[in-house]
Amino acid sequence: MSKKFAFLFPGQGAQEPGMLKEICEAFPEARKVVDEVSAISGLDMTKIMWESEKDVLSRSDNSQMAIMTASLATMKVLESKGITPSASMGFSLGEFPALYAAGVLSFEDVVKVVRVRGQIMQKVCEEIAAANEGHAPGMTAVLGLSLDQVKELCAGIKDAYPANLNSNVQTVVSGTFDALTEVEAKAKEAGARRALRLAVAGPFHSPLMQKAADEFEKAIADVTFNDPKCELFSNVTGKKATSGAEIKKNAVLHLTNPVQWTAEEDELAAVMNEDWQVIEVGPGKVLSGLFAKTAHAEKWSVPSINTVESINEL
Repeated sequence: MSKKFAFLFPGQGAQEPGMLKEICEAFPEARKVVDEVSAISGLDMTKIMWESEKDVLSRSDNSQMAIMTASLATMKVLESKGITPSASMGFSLGEFPALYAAGVLSFEDVVKVVRVRGQIMQKVCEEIAAANEGHAPGMTAVLGLSLDQVKELCAGIKDAYPANLNSNVQTVVSGTFDALTEVEAKAKEAGARRALRLAVAGPFHSPLMQKAADEFEKAIADVTFNDPKCELFSNVTGKKATSGAEIKKNAVLHLTNPVQWTAEEDELAAVMNEDWQVIEVGPGKVLSGLFAKTAHAEKWSVPSINTVESINEL
């Protein structure tokens, strides 16, 4: 039996100045993707990815486009080597390159959808900051406490919400600046190993993004979401997604609902056997690190495919 691949796509926070440059220099097909994204979006993606300072690149309207572009370009290089996904799932923003990989969105549509999504989210985040004396909202990773402990902690703090269910001992909380400051202090008092503010521009996957969800729903009303052509898993439900209609609905709910990543990892493992290979496609190593901490790591390692060397070794 030939090897099957499961593609995992990273989300915001994975961006880094200079991302994808080495791959573009080595593989013309990757640079072609960058040029195509630039033409469709009207943005200079080489400037955003290779010349932006970290604070500029971390804006939602920039980071989402940069991470998506890097993921799509890397995927195109893998495709040229005959490596295509039999299963696809993405973390937060990464769900959109995953939708492209599964045939749910066309190339042009995924670029346009991510472009407008990033713009809407950045605008709403700036509005939240303006209402809080200029203090930017965001997300904090709490390490060393269980999900139940984090939920109990957040229940007593206004505008703090468990948002990314990364592992049994790692939960990311979304909130206003003041809410996260309180979360970080109380998490440490409760025995958390770390409480780390993330390099993202807003309180994603929480009720604070409801206005963004409403605007995004209108923006994608006329976009076609096809049924997936391979196994696809949803952040919103933590389960397999089977219809374009369901996926389109979840694309909106995605902005205000937690990322059920641990459930997705379990669902993915349930469809795989020893002939499968799981790979993280795109910048960073967050998802490979999370998978390595699950029981599934005994059967499958997850290399991060984001350099020329890692591509050639695959």
